[in-house]
Amino acid sequence: MAGHYRERVIQDEVHQNQFLREQYLRELRTQKLCTEYHVNPLRKVHTITRKPMSWHDNLEEPEDVRFFNLIHHAAQRPRKKYPETQTESQEIGWEAEPLVSPERQDHRLNHFRVYKDITLYKAKLWLLGEKDHRK
Repeated sequence: MAGHYRERVIQDEVHQNQFLREQYLRELRTQKLCTEYHVNPLRKVHTITRKPMSWHDNLEEPEDVRFFNLIHHAAQRPRKKYPETQTESQEIGWEAEPLVSPERQDHRLNHFRVYKDITLYKAKLWLLGEKDHRK
């Protein structure tokens, strides 16, 4: 263990000054003075809400018409924004008008649930059974 221990040699002031000067010059080479600053697009920006009663937040500002138009356009449904589909998945349901006019009296297309005496009795019995089952 005694062989691994090195005693520090006290250097004179000239060597210390030379060492500090070289270190200072090395640091100056790596430093870069930045005068223009911008937001890093790769990091999230955490906005802090302002105080509701402060006077500078309650000042009326002019409306930005272009911004409002952009927001309203983005909130519209795709059928109102675009004349035709933009993706393959939009093609399903794009033409939403029915091919056949929905006539409620036509029994070929409308199959309503019809209750007769026995089916009405059985439906009521099942409802009573479900209520008892829940308790």
